[in-house]
Amino acid sequence: MKSIQDKQNQIVQEFSDFKDWETRYQHIISLGKNLSPLADEFKIEQNKVKGCQSQVWLHATLEEGKIIYQADSDAFIVRGLASILVQVFSEHSPAEILASSTEFLSEIGLTQHLSQSRANGLASMVRQFKNYAIAFQALLGK
Repeated sequence: MKSIQDKQNQIVQEFSDFKDWETRYQHIISLGKNLSPLADEFKIEQNKVKGCQSQVWLHATLEEGKIIYQADSDAFIVRGLASILVQVFSEHSPAEILASSTEFLSEIGLTQHLSQSRANGLASMVRQFKNYAIAFQALLGK
């Protein structure tokens, strides 16, 4: 299985193939369209990501010491951003997730090209992914 760093490097490489931001936005939207929809039972208040302008839900389970993330949003671009984070962090241990950097988001230009509200929402999503990792790490007693 690929490491978080390997997944991040793959995404950076993927985005470097796109020369303009219109193409990158279209790619992010297509990633969102390919994200498996979150079951309605998980679209509840406690799974909402606070700090996002759009509605975003994040659900996580711990399976054999690895966190499995599922996400959804009512906005196409946000759904795509959530898809990138799910792709990077799912199926890794809480410790691996907490030790990882999110610098790759800057490397692909997201922090520079997103509107302020979308950038804040992305930061809130990253924080929620990490919060789940903290909670599961505590549950594992590590």
